Amino acid sequence: MTPEAELRAALLHTSRRLVELGLNRGTSGNASVRCGEQILITPAVLPVSEMTGKSMVLMAPDGAVLKGGQPSSEWRFHCDILNARPDVGAVLHTHAIFSTTLACLRREVPAVHYHVAFGGGDSVRCARYALFGEPPLSEHALEALHGRKACLLANHGMIALGTDLDDALSVAEEVEFVCEVYWRALSAGEPHILSAQQMHEVGAKLAAHRETQGD
Repeated sequence: MTPEAELRAALLHTSRRLVELGLNRGTSGNASVRCGEQILITPAVLPVSEMTGKSMVLMAPDGAVLKGGQPSSEWRFHCDILNARPDVGAVLHTHAIFSTTLACLRREVPAVHYHVAFGGGDSVRCARYALFGEPPLSEHALEALHGRKACLLANHGMIALGTDLDDALSVAEEVEFVCEVYWRALSAGEPHILSAQQMHEVGAKLAAHRETQGD
């Protein structure tokens, strides 16, 4: 397989996993991955069950379609994020139930559980509302993602970033987990939030763990 064919297959696999994990359903959500200097993104209005590797749309960084049909309606923020963040290799957008619920409440997710660190900081911010597929949504998402690997989109859903598709999927799973924990904790009472120092310690330990794994 060529590198592009491998990425098409990986993007299809990740899209299927998002549905299997309950993070997306039907035609909701979308995903993209760097393909050399270009971008592969899931197509518009096509259920994952009907997608193939050939369904994925190849785009230029400026959003021009190079190969394939109509890209996801959210192609703009995928391109904008990948253009602005050289550390990011893949972008996932989900309508997972708990993250979307908190996004509809327009609530930032604080350090209710140390796994919030997998989102890249001591909170998961909620971006300001904007109409889907429009430039302001990209602007608000980039603002909320500054120094982060995930954010909520007000009254919309979640974005998760990663160095590759596997990393982005892991971030999406962890963010949905902490969103569920936060929602359930709020339902039962007022949760205790970890301090900045405690989250700093978490970050340092995770970084050390990654270095050990890298060795």
